[in-house]
Amino acid sequence: MTSVSGEAWFADPALRSVLALLNSDGGEGRVAGGAVRNSLMGLPVADVDIATTLRPDVVVERAKAAGIKAVPTGIEHGTVTLVIDGKPFEVTTLRRDVSTDGRHADVAFGTDWQTDAERRDLTINALYATADGTVIDLVNGLPDIESRTVRFIGDAATRIAEDHLRILRFFRFFALYGSGRPDADGLRACARAKGSLGKLSAERVWSETKKLLAAPDPGRALLWMRQAGVLTEILPETEKWGIDAIPGLIEAEKAFGWTPDALLRLAAMVPADRERLKAMAERLRLSKAEAATMDYCASAPEIAPKLAETAFDRLLYRHGQQGLTMRVKLALASARARGLGDPEALAFAGLCQRLLARAQKWQKPSFPLNGADVLASGIPAGPKVGSLLGVIEDEWVAGNFHDGRAKLLARLEALAKEG
Repeated sequence: MTSVSGEAWFADPALRSVLALLNSDGGEGRVAGGAVRNSLMGLPVADVDIATTLRPDVVVERAKAAGIKAVPTGIEHGTVTLVIDGKPFEVTTLRRDVSTDGRHADVAFGTDWQTDAERRDLTINALYATADGTVIDLVNGLPDIESRTVRFIGDAATRIAEDHLRILRFFRFFALYGSGRPDADGLRACARAKGSLGKLSAERVWSETKKLLAAPDPGRALLWMRQAGVLTEILPETEKWGIDAIPGLIEAEKAFGWTPDALLRLAAMVPADRERLKAMAERLRLSKAEAATMDYCASAPEIAPKLAETAFDRLLYRHGQQGLTMRVKLALASARARGLGDPEALAFAGLCQRLLARAQKWQKPSFPLNGADVLASGIPAGPKVGSLLGVIEDEWVAGNFHDGRAKLLARLEALAKEG
């Protein structure tokens, strides 16, 4: 019998307290979904979610009586978050779908574990662990855990019709947990239903896409998304640009210890066109910070093969550290991918490594003059103040920031006399 009773996370006193609270007076609670899946796959367990036969109001009453903080995070859908020693546990009442429209579901609470399991999306996400650690498999998920098969529960098309976002979840979970080729039925169903993604809110689509792009290696999933037409559906910007840079980027991340960055991977997949990326950011409702990051990358210049490090400093001053760092990383990943047997690519990769190190420790120098200095030189207030200041700053940058304030003031005086 499969069990998780020996796992450290399952012995957590806070979790034991929650399970004891739910498994008394005729109630039952089981750990559900991701914690069981990851534990059986030998992967770290982060959040622990629990399913229960108790209605949400009963869960709240029991928690209050036991002195446990209860937060009604999604009580209309049956979810209450119990917090013990600062650790949150989402507790959700067993449910069945009354109606679905591909975006939202009306649910009714129940006590049937089979019904609750069958309304979930993927077999590997529908396993339960009882209070003694015994794993309960009601949808034939254990064989899929062993073979690392990502498969919809029951009919794939039906599961997708219930929630169109499951198309993207299928590929995200394949990126995280799948091996070999995606499940054929699931892949066909996703390809046929890809047009339904347009019915979802942009926020849901971007949230799921960002999670997929942040997977340790989304390369195979992105390939199958392209094959199924799903990638073009959500990111038409990739249609003529593609995902060819992704494998090299993943290898560079591994080689240099870079933290997987969803936005850097997105930048590798789309053209560096500021207007198109602005439209993409608006369509997908990227946050202001995310949209700015994409714009910084697109507006930064490409890295020339023989760029001098002093010239790179000037680029950093003009274009900023963030966008240029992204550009250098992309150029380095590309050069490494071409490098075998290509001396020029290897040399460029070496240059990019030096530039990246330089960018990461670079601090923007402060221009020593300001508008008050120009006014003090006798130039009246007006457009000429900024224009003159800009000329001197350009010269200062061209000289690699070497000139000090005294020399710049002398230059200012000379220009002011010229009128």
